[in-house]
Amino acid sequence: MGGVPRPPAGRASLPARMAGRPAGFSWVDAVVAAALLAVLYVVIRVGRGTTVSFTPAEVSTIGTDPAKLPYYAVRSLLRMYAALALSLVFTLVWAYAAAHSRRAERVLIPALDILQSVPVPAFLAVAVTGFVGLFPGSLFGLECAAVFAIFTSQAWNMTFAFYHSLITTPRELVELSRSVGFTRWMRFWKVELPSGAIPLVWNGMMSFGGGWFFLVASELISVSNREYTLPGVGSYAGAAIAAGNLGDMAWAVLTMAIMVIGVNFLFWRPLVAWAERFKVEQSEAAQTQHSLVLDFLRRSRWPRLLGRTLVPVRDLAGRLGRVFGMDDRPLQIDTRRRRTGDVVFALVVIALIAWGLVSLAGYLAGRQAGLSVFVEPILLGLATLARVVVLVVLATLVWVPIGVKIGLSPRLTRIAQPTVQVLAGFPANFLFPLATWLFLKTGVSIDLGGILLMALGAQWYILFNAIAGAMAIPTDLREAMDNLGVYGRQRWKHLIIPGIFPAYITGGITASGGAWNASIVSEVVTFGGTTLTATGLGAYIAQATQTGDYPHLIAGVTVMSLYVVGLNRLFWRRLYKLAETRYAL
Repeated sequence: MGGVPRPPAGRASLPARMAGRPAGFSWVDAVVAAALLAVLYVVIRVGRGTTVSFTPAEVSTIGTDPAKLPYYAVRSLLRMYAALALSLVFTLVWAYAAAHSRRAERVLIPALDILQSVPVPAFLAVAVTGFVGLFPGSLFGLECAAVFAIFTSQAWNMTFAFYHSLITTPRELVELSRSVGFTRWMRFWKVELPSGAIPLVWNGMMSFGGGWFFLVASELISVSNREYTLPGVGSYAGAAIAAGNLGDMAWAVLTMAIMVIGVNFLFWRPLVAWAERFKVEQSEAAQTQHSLVLDFLRRSRWPRLLGRTLVPVRDLAGRLGRVFGMDDRPLQIDTRRRRTGDVVFALVVIALIAWGLVSLAGYLAGRQAGLSVFVEPILLGLATLARVVVLVVLATLVWVPIGVKIGLSPRLTRIAQPTVQVLAGFPANFLFPLATWLFLKTGVSIDLGGILLMALGAQWYILFNAIAGAMAIPTDLREAMDNLGVYGRQRWKHLIIPGIFPAYITGGITASGGAWNASIVSEVVTFGGTTLTATGLGAYIAQATQTGDYPHLIAGVTVMSLYVVGLNRLFWRRLYKLAETRYAL
């Protein structure tokens, strides 16, 4: 009578029955579900503001009430992540085509050099007109223009990084792919994408930081003497800078710091830890990357449920991927047939370039601007080139040793990576008003101080790629060097430099291009009623953009593209080839 009832014979107790099947949803699952629903609600609620109607007069100002900053922060984050998604798709398609087609590579990589060299304001000048015309009377057109501008500050670096990881994929992995009969899609999904995951994540993180840098220009748009303002932290900061209001500027800086730290903790840090699984090595590292958010998600059932739900999608993608053929390309190709195709391809490209040059000459002639319009930007470009060279050299000497130290120590990476991400992700142009004040107080010329301002936005590419390159060095090679007692200079010569060299080249080429782009906002700085202007090509383009002087804007952008492409072709591409042939692990 008062005892514990026993289960019927032949039937297990409830705890025993539950032990034989997965446990039910826990509080961890509830927290993850609540967080996802909250994010979805905020995105839908705030996203509705992107499609309202507008007139130009309604988007010429923005309120600087600090109470609106949370709303502005979410609007800015939506633009940043939309641009990141577009950048990822662009990266995978463009880099794959360039890496797997010799003819496409001859066009796509020089085109990428040119696209990287075109400043964000120049893209904005075209994007605003195009998207506003595409969506007349709707704010969605301006939102698309802002997202496109942020995309142009993110995509090129990610594409360069993934392209280089594709062309340096370990040969044994390529041979394994062919020996097991992978399709081209399976080789990409199972071999090439995992092999390039670490540099793609780190350069994505750096590119996201580059997007923060141009947030002000993307949300506070000034084209052809007309201003468009979108709600966001960047436009809030721009309004505070223009008014010289240090209090509002402090609120913008605080909000941006919270955003950068939050994005790093909730998004990038988990991705960095997750990407460790794709590190190619024969022995497991003693210390690995960790993330509280990733560990929490792994305790939840949602990722596994999502994985099982997506199995049919994965199988469908595998079947559809068969249309791309098998990964059995012959090593020897018919030389005569290839030569004929090369000639035809070259003629088509030359014809397109000639058509573009003739159209450009006709446009300039119609605006009473001859070839002499290129003389001034060519001379001004020499001044900006000198700043870029000094910046890259100094950044290399300072940040490569620091990046290697961080990347080789998972414990140090856990400590330093959030700090580095905050410094790199924080938009340096938010600090330009302080720099303007310091230059005025100390008497430092903006011609010299412009190097510091450009470095604030471009130096991090070198640091992040040095970290990523050091992290990608296999643990077994490092342990072999330890066992052989190889340290100091010999360790740098035989392990570290060969290990990080491909990643450093990616960082150097993107830092160089980023410095040219940063010159647009670094050679002209304003705070309140004071404006400092340096002698350089960046200031020339900024002035032409603001006044809507399209002949001079085209001339400035064209000259900047020639400088960047010339530097890449004559210097960085040769180092790329050296990295591919000699320094690939």
